[in-house]
Amino acid sequence: MQFKNKLKDAIFGFAIADATGVPYEFKPRGNFKATDMVGYGTYNLVEGTWSDDTSMTIVTCHSIKEKGFVDLKDLMEKFSNWFYKGEYTPFGEVFDIGITTRKAIFNYNNGKSIDKCGLIGEFDNGNGSLMRILPLAFTDCDTNIIDKVSSLTHAHEISKEACRIYVKIARDLLNGIELKDSLKNIETGKTYERLKYLEKLSENEIKSTGYVVDTIEASLWCVLQTDNYKDCVLKAVNLGNDTDTVAAIAGGLAGIIYGLDNIPNEWITKLKNKQLIENCLF
Repeated sequence: MQFKNKLKDAIFGFAIADATGVPYEFKPRGNFKATDMVGYGTYNLVEGTWSDDTSMTIVTCHSIKEKGFVDLKDLMEKFSNWFYKGEYTPFGEVFDIGITTRKAIFNYNNGKSIDKCGLIGEFDNGNGSLMRILPLAFTDCDTNIIDKVSSLTHAHEISKEACRIYVKIARDLLNGIELKDSLKNIETGKTYERLKYLEKLSENEIKSTGYVVDTIEASLWCVLQTDNYKDCVLKAVNLGNDTDTVAAIAGGLAGIIYGLDNIPNEWITKLKNKQLIENCLF
């Protein structure tokens, strides 16, 4: 694979950011100040514990590694094993899952066909497919496959477009294109038109909710506003609310830009079950 080393940069960048955000999830902006990777907080878990964001991302990696291509059935089987059996987790237990993702996995386990498991309503546009889509940037899959991978859980066009945009941006970064230039040239529908002038927006204009549009805007905004991995991730966490996912999505891109060597070593050391993450990489 052309960008094999960059895959590790991206996925570890993602996982470390996820773990940095976990203790602050659901906390309102301005009610806390994250300055380091810490433990406990929202879920009362030790420092370096990553969430469903990383679990579903490494599931995607592992499926591609085993199958050699994007296998939708295998992805759903592995998502099911994650949720029901605690596979692909730091400690063998799932502590966080989005409502739409839970329903889609339930649909799969109750015999629905792969193309009918994902939810299609306008209110089913959480960030649950966006948060696991990064590995597809390291494959040659087209937008049709990206849409199908999103649709396993999140089948509405708003979610699918977010995934297409994120994969396109990640590929641009891998090819040496700066984020601001990638955003200038990106093709979006009306829902994502703010991305073209995202850099000019103030923090007050950025929402960091679990709504997929807010999540991708907040994540990309943090990358645009910083010039190193640590500051990017802490800025994302300090936006509050969906801290782990906003940070993870920003951290994956920051990992590509700055590389593993520029992630704080103490954060890498604190990250739990690193070997599992490493073993899933393709």
